[in-house]
Amino acid sequence: MIRSELLAALAQDNPELRTEEVEQIVDIFFEEISQRLAEGGRVELRGFGAFSTREREARKGRNPRTGEAVDVPAKRVPYFKPGKEMRLRLNQD
Repeated sequence: MIRSELLAALAQDNPELRTEEVEQIVDIFFEEISQRLAEGGRVELRGFGAFSTREREARKGRNPRTGEAVDVPAKRVPYFKPGKEMRLRLNQD
């Protein structure tokens, strides 16, 4: 699902909201998650999962074109851990 499909689904489920209001809600939702992660926090959505960040250490990488060794700096990357209900839903037989 892409952002426009999400907006369309929310607009269809909530006909009392204008398109601009649905877009604003989605923008606020994602901005709050991004802001919390940027601050080093965690976002937990019960029944869905938890977003957090993980540290990646500096390492030596390779330029795929030239094969030359390059330094890759340490960084934080987003991480998602699905909740119990999500895992059960994904693994239904």
